[in-house]
Amino acid sequence: MGGGDDETPAPATAPAPTTQEGDTEGATATGGTDAEEATEAAAPTDTGTVTLVTHDSFALPDDLIAQFEADTGYDLQIQLSGDAGQLTNQLVLTAGSPIGDVAFGIDNTFAGRAIDNDVLTPYTPARLPRSAKEHALEGGDAAYLTPVDFGDVCVNVDDVWFANQGMMPPASLNDLLKPEYEDLFVTPGATTSSPGMSFLLATIGEFGPGQWQPYWEDLMANGAKITSGWTDAYTVDFTAGGGDGDRPIVLSYSSSPPFTIPEGGWQPTTSALLDTCFRQTEYAGVLDGTDNPQGAQAVIDWLVSPAVQAVIPDSMYMYPVDGRAPLPDLWAQFAPLAEEPIVVPARQIEEERQTWLQEWSDIATG
Repeated sequence: MGGGDDETPAPATAPAPTTQEGDTEGATATGGTDAEEATEAAAPTDTGTVTLVTHDSFALPDDLIAQFEADTGYDLQIQLSGDAGQLTNQLVLTAGSPIGDVAFGIDNTFAGRAIDNDVLTPYTPARLPRSAKEHALEGGDAAYLTPVDFGDVCVNVDDVWFANQGMMPPASLNDLLKPEYEDLFVTPGATTSSPGMSFLLATIGEFGPGQWQPYWEDLMANGAKITSGWTDAYTVDFTAGGGDGDRPIVLSYSSSPPFTIPEGGWQPTTSALLDTCFRQTEYAGVLDGTDNPQGAQAVIDWLVSPAVQAVIPDSMYMYPVDGRAPLPDLWAQFAPLAEEPIVVPARQIEEERQTWLQEWSDIATG
């Protein structure tokens, strides 16, 4: 799951892939094989170890990693560093003397911090898919971080629970304040979880300065529960999370519902509220001061190659930035993206982050 907060439950079914709508021709369309394209894009002149620093939810098939190593000659070492916030903080603390060569998992809520603290050096893959530009940072910041995947952080509801209670589920952020949903919502906290931070940003983007604070006061007064991370919120407190939870409304992802299809079933037991979504994009960047810049560039080329983009949905439960990459069939039906996700510019997030988090903490955690 994006942000490295925790991992989404494994799918109950094994859906066959389909093609994602979007680009019909991208910068990688050369007619070569996936391995050839990834290798040709990188074309390293030396070999050795290249260290990828990433979040705890990074997961790609072993055979794909082995193919990268065979094609490039690099020995890929993967160093896990917590969630997106912990990853970025560690990179900031070691700026100039990096703990690796390349980073993946810095998202749009932390991108400005990484760039402003000179963590990264500019690099843009020659074969970056055209559709990736839709997820690029603005202006000169785009040169420092390459978009790799994205997803929508949204409120999810347990449809079966609400049907059994004879209740209509909420449909919007404002609905969460209604008395009938008292003590039914759980979300990871903004200071301890990247999805939790995304939810805070969704409320800021939706209600605006000076108005999101009263919203959170009312939300907490209506019995919202704050957990440290996504795992506790989803698998412990959520009624459809596989445990003995008692809260049928949870903060998760738009891609979560397909993973609640019961064995032998044909539809999820949950759904995402697409009017509540904040879009999270994850980036890769070359770490400034690396002794192996060519290896770092090769890794980024690989992450946006067709071979890697094709496995991102089933490996990390996010959408690939390559609009031509295959998606599981059930995603088109049960995991659509929000047509109009709530947006807060990355630069504004960086400028206001500490103030927002302090204000949120005062309200949500006392």
